[in-house]
Amino acid sequence: MKFTWFNLMPWPHLPDGFRQKHRSVWVDLPNAMYDPREGNRVYHEYLDQLEYADSLGFDGIGCNEHHQNGYGLMPSPNLIAAALARRTSRAAIAVIGNSIALYNPPIRVAEEFAMLDVISGGRLLAGFPVGTPMDTNFCYGQIPALTRDKYYEAHDLILRAWQEREPFAFDGKYTQLRYVNLWPRPIQQPHPPIYIPGGGSIETWEWCARMDYNYSYLSFGGYIAGQQMLEGFFEQVGKLGKDESPYRGAFAQVIAVADSDEEAERLYAEHILYFFNRCLHVYPGFSDPPGYRTIKTIQGGKLDQLRAEVQKVYATLTWKDLIEKGFVIAGSPATVRERCEDMIKRLHVGHVFGLFQSGNMPDWKTRNSTRLFAEKVMPHLKDIWPDWKNDNRWWCKPYDGRVRPEDTFPGAERDARAHATRRA
Repeated sequence: MKFTWFNLMPWPHLPDGFRQKHRSVWVDLPNAMYDPREGNRVYHEYLDQLEYADSLGFDGIGCNEHHQNGYGLMPSPNLIAAALARRTSRAAIAVIGNSIALYNPPIRVAEEFAMLDVISGGRLLAGFPVGTPMDTNFCYGQIPALTRDKYYEAHDLILRAWQEREPFAFDGKYTQLRYVNLWPRPIQQPHPPIYIPGGGSIETWEWCARMDYNYSYLSFGGYIAGQQMLEGFFEQVGKLGKDESPYRGAFAQVIAVADSDEEAERLYAEHILYFFNRCLHVYPGFSDPPGYRTIKTIQGGKLDQLRAEVQKVYATLTWKDLIEKGFVIAGSPATVRERCEDMIKRLHVGHVFGLFQSGNMPDWKTRNSTRLFAEKVMPHLKDIWPDWKNDNRWWCKPYDGRVRPEDTFPGAERDARAHATRRA
């Protein structure tokens, strides 16, 4: 199993009554609610947490891209990844990912991902999301019905740029470039592992299976509801005659660990409920514009059914709902181990993106949960798929001779850990 410590970087100061006073946390939330000076502190706290996860032995540390919202403060995940690449030396840098249909020209993604792979010494996991409608269509003004077409063309350009060794011309429908000649090019060859974050589109299932990309189901509907989505993906894998390696799939899950089940509720409930009630409060008109979903996905019906179930729960959410419906895996190390094993086997995934920071959770609570998981949960789950233990097709391949922070600045790692301890 691979475990990536993932941080959405939410804004922790959304006021009480937020759902009643504001129609959406995304797109049109007034930025008067954001305090840049407090933002300075928050960014550094979140970066410290990601570095802390690296020091505890998580396989990866992750970030993603969202725009104009209080849910995730990373309009440029590549800036976050660059900071992490310079301050860490072991964990994969999981950028899940860059919304490639938004870039004009998308060669920018090829360049910046290549830079990140080189700086990190070959530790990049490259995510190519289509992007949420809120980001892609409302914040960046892309036409919903053209988004996927632009996405595929951007993908083809990026992959070719990474692999060609001579300058070439690219004449696409949306992008025309006389010279494509990537400097630098990535360390990992023929390219870094590609992860496709998805929300339930049938076309995405088919494409990931056909291209041998990792399908990463990133949803906060929980693993019980998410089972039908991963089953749909692996059905497509089977239809194409591909092997059913669990490492083809990844899943994002909110996780909270304490010394007991009761303490988990006492420590974390208010912060996780803040996240679900405020950070996930999105105006329905922003989340599903006409043309964004394909006809095949609409006809499939699974996504409509799942969204209806999830939205019904969001309206009257309690801690009991979160736990029983699998939205959150929380409790003692023994409870979390048991439920994580159920999640992993039920979904048949080899990679979990764990979300340990939720909403307005203070730093010490985030670190407490992270440490308990790393020490008392993660080691018991690493060998869940013994038949696939040597399958590294969807993992980074770092360069053995890479420069590490402790090589460049003697004592840097020691100082970083001391700094993390002081903040804790």
